[in-house]
Amino acid sequence: MAAGAQELETFVREALTRGQSREAIAQALAAAGWTEAQTRDVLSAYADVDFPVPVPRPRASLSAREAFLYLVLFASLYYAAFHVGSLLFDLINAAFPDAASGRGYFGSSMRWSTASVIIAFPVFVLLARHLARETERQPIKRLSPVRRWLTYLTLFLAAVALICDVTTLVYNLLGGELSMRFVLKVLVVGLIAGGVFGYYLWDLRREEVEP
Repeated sequence: MAAGAQELETFVREALTRGQSREAIAQALAAAGWTEAQTRDVLSAYADVDFPVPVPRPRASLSAREAFLYLVLFASLYYAAFHVGSLLFDLINAAFPDAASGRGYFGSSMRWSTASVIIAFPVFVLLARHLARETERQPIKRLSPVRRWLTYLTLFLAAVALICDVTTLVYNLLGGELSMRFVLKVLVVGLIAGGVFGYYLWDLRREEVEP
């Protein structure tokens, strides 16, 4: 696979050196079986400027600082999302109490979730704004390896949560065990996981269309 990628990069560089247009290169590679995404990735490595030889664009690099910021960003997202769900679950339990359970829900669980959201969510927002400003100043940071890996990991976790959520809903629906309390909890998980999934999927697609 690595050898094939190297051959593709060599071909594109040679074709650009000989004055071939990007459209002609893309058509030739498509006819040879290369995908549009593979061709676009290699062509995007060279600037579209008038110069006798291909001019490479700066490439994203991974720094310890950048890895730290993105790890804290996504960790705070997961932590805040979990405790938002936990807090809403407790509120639902309080609004629709289970007659079989004699315990209350306005206790340490709600206090802990509230405190967690108060701390984690502002951390996520501040870091997201800081990293967004850095990306605006240096667009190459959009291609940060740690950012892309953590984004796809987040999409994976959100997708798993959505699949489990819908599976639980269908299972209880088939068993005739639906209640307002249960439906609201399913809705909470769906909104949180779906919101996270939708936002980061949109963010990835936005990168594909922006120059």
